[in-house]
Amino acid sequence: MHAGHAHSPSHERPAWGERPRGRLGRWLEQLRASLGIGERSPVAGLRELPVALRRGPLAPAYLDAARDRDHARAASVAVEAMERAITAGDWWPADVWAHRALWHFEQAGEALEAARQARRIGDLRAAAGDPASARRYYAEAIDEARDIGAEQEQGLAAVGLGRAFLELGDVTSARRVASAAVDLLGRAAAPAAQIEEARKLLGEERSVGEGAEDDR
Repeated sequence: MHAGHAHSPSHERPAWGERPRGRLGRWLEQLRASLGIGERSPVAGLRELPVALRRGPLAPAYLDAARDRDHARAASVAVEAMERAITAGDWWPADVWAHRALWHFEQAGEALEAARQARRIGDLRAAAGDPASARRYYAEAIDEARDIGAEQEQGLAAVGLGRAFLELGDVTSARRVASAAVDLLGRAAAPAAQIEEARKLLGEERSVGEGAEDDR
């Protein structure tokens, strides 16, 4: 699930790519099976940066860092390039840079940043009008964040996954994931605004039965 994906207009739903533990993990295993998501294969390296992106203002700094195998710096530059492309609504360049950033974070051994970047790719795909594809990246982010015990990051990715399900009209799955997100963010003492975002996915029915659930 790395760089080089083709871009289509967002309204065409562009075609762009868990070891379970606990309630959310078990459900993610079922999700992976339903989506046909296998274990990620190791990637030996990246393809060359597409010619169209080599003309960008950040390309020289990125290529220098990549050439020096300074993965942390290369990832940082790629993230900046991704964010600029997102701001401009240029989804294909954003997606390419996003995947390059993910790969460099992984090479640098920055597990938390890699999990966060997988979530960003989910956000990017969702913003580009492809919530079905976004689910894969949110699921990966949840799984990788779980492996390092990063409950806040798990919760944020679960919120993204829940939104993707809502976009696809699957309210039941959205609420299931949102319930897990509320628990994760609560345990992580996340900011109240993040917890509130997770609660919104549960709908107003959550407030009616919330006390009963908390008493379990």
